[in-house]
This record gives sequence, structure tokens and C-alpha cells, in this order.
Amino acid sequence: MNKSNSSLKAKGTLLFLGIAIFIVLADQVTKFLAVTYLKPYEPIPVFFDLLHFTLAFNSKAAFSLGAVGTWVFTILSSLAAFALLWFGPGFRTKSWLVLAGCALGGVTGNLVDRLTRYPGFPNGHVVDFIQIPFNFPVFNIADMAISISAALISIKVIRGERIGGKHD
Repeated sequence: MNKSNSSLKAKGTLLFLGIAIFIVLADQVTKFLAVTYLKPYEPIPVFFDLLHFTLAFNSKAAFSLGAVGTWVFTILSSLAAFALLWFGPGFRTKSWLVLAGCALGGVTGNLVDRLTRYPGFPNGHVVDFIQIPFNFPVFNIADMAISISAALISIKVIRGERIGGKHD
């Protein structure tokens, strides 16, 4: 690998990890604020009836889906994080690096909760606090990062891109 390629790879890795770290920090800071200032299951209107902050503790997957034990999600999240750390820096385009960074940040943000929050390792409950109408589950910044990156990755793959940035 020549010096130019290695410099580009290093910049891509920094972008990937920088986005992931930013999302984890934003997720954990907002969860800290939610736990500190909100009362569980008491909605506070933020923007008319379109947005409420409602503190909830989730032992299931994103958006309260799934009924399997929390420890299963801890294992799956750990495997996803390791896979993203392994493959993400090798992605070839900026858009794939950004999407992988968002996915890693989201997975890691919720994984931190599963490893550190009540009732304890590895069954910790994820802090959720963002609520929108239409009977939508309460969620958090990490859930948004995971969902948005998964949706955009799906669109890119459907459009013919291979994961990592190479067209068929």
C-alpha cells in the first residue's frame, strides 16, 4: 500500500470512529439527562403533541421489540460492534464510512446500557426517552442511529451497491 492510500485509509478510519464516538457520547449524555431530570413514564410535552420526553427502561431490542432475554441482545450487539470495528475501516466510500460509524455508535450506545445499567451486567435495561405520537415506541439517540443507518444501507444495497462501496 502506498503512502497516499494509507493516508486515505487513516482518514476514513478517523471519520468512521469519530462519528461512532460522537453518537455514543450524544446518546449517553442525553440518557444521563433523561434519567436525572425525568420521572419514569410521565410524559413531558416538548413540541406540541408531536414530541414528548418520556423516561422508560427497555429490556428488549430497539423500539421495545422482541421478548428474548436481554443477555441475548447483549451478545448480538457485541457481535455487531466487533464486526463493524473489523470491517468498517476498510469501507471505500465516505457514505459507507459514515453509515458504518452511525451503526457502530448506535449499537455501542445501547450496549453500554446493557452492560452497565440496572439490573446489571449483561441484562441492563436501555434508557429510552423520546416519544412521538401514533403509538410509536419510546426510543433514544442510539435507536435512531441504528434505524436510519440500517434503512439507508438497505436502500444502497437495493440500488446495487455492495456493502463497503463497490457497485456490482
